[in-house]
Amino acid sequence: MPSLKDLKNRIASVKATQKITKAMKMVAAAKLRRAQEAAEAARPYSERMNAVLANIAQAVGSGEGVPRLMTGTGKDDVHLLVVCTAERGLCGGFNSQIARFARDHARRLLAEGKTVKIYCVGKKGYDSLRREFAALIVDRTELRDVKRIGFENADAIGRKLIAMFDKGEFDVCTLFYSQFKSVISQIPTAQQLIPAQAGGQADTDTGANTAIYDYEPDAGAILADLIPRNISVQIFTALLENVAGEMGAKMSAMDNATRNAGEMINKLTLSYNRQRQAKITTELIEIIAGAEAL
Repeated sequence: MPSLKDLKNRIASVKATQKITKAMKMVAAAKLRRAQEAAEAARPYSERMNAVLANIAQAVGSGEGVPRLMTGTGKDDVHLLVVCTAERGLCGGFNSQIARFARDHARRLLAEGKTVKIYCVGKKGYDSLRREFAALIVDRTELRDVKRIGFENADAIGRKLIAMFDKGEFDVCTLFYSQFKSVISQIPTAQQLIPAQAGGQADTDTGANTAIYDYEPDAGAILADLIPRNISVQIFTALLENVAGEMGAKMSAMDNATRNAGEMINKLTLSYNRQRQAKITTELIEIIAGAEAL
């Protein structure tokens, strides 16, 4: 049984930890609001970009002039998995969910006889995946020193992926991230980047589907310019979703940690008081017994 001093030190230690978790919860709550606003503001632009690509892709069809980023290499033998996670922990199962989702996808591709390469964006994803797929990780990018994610960060990653594709290092590129839904809900998501998929629906407003557009210089040249930009936009959106999801998960995790610390303090305090009372009672009995002996 621990002594009174040990219990007192343990209570003080847990109280100090509780102050830290409470402060981290408040910081995460403050950052969550800005991150959520940024993620929600990026969604309409991303969706509209996909819709524009869908319209132009319908006009071009599958004829000549379609960029290679959209048509692909004609094969799907080599897959590049771009796994986006957070740079720091203490956010519950946020990072492990994304890593597990990407790991399951990699195992499935390997079982089909495909070649898998992994590009890690974020330290936690790299730390998790290198335990099993260290030989498959071809590159990684860390954003630990970036205080606020900007489009230039996503554009640098997008340009690197396009350069790798131009060198023939992969056939299909898939982006893994966590889509922010709420503080307690982040959904691991996979999105194919290359070959670019015009996943957005074409405009269906009244009269839009019957309109005829003229593209200058031509639709193929516009696609050649828009697809690289769209790849960077989708990466930027994924990074913003990850930041919002990380802050939401961290806020929830620190709230649980603060409440658990409170419960532990109550239990330790109760044990301390009982042991202290028992010690006082024992001392009183000894004093009374000594007095009677005299």
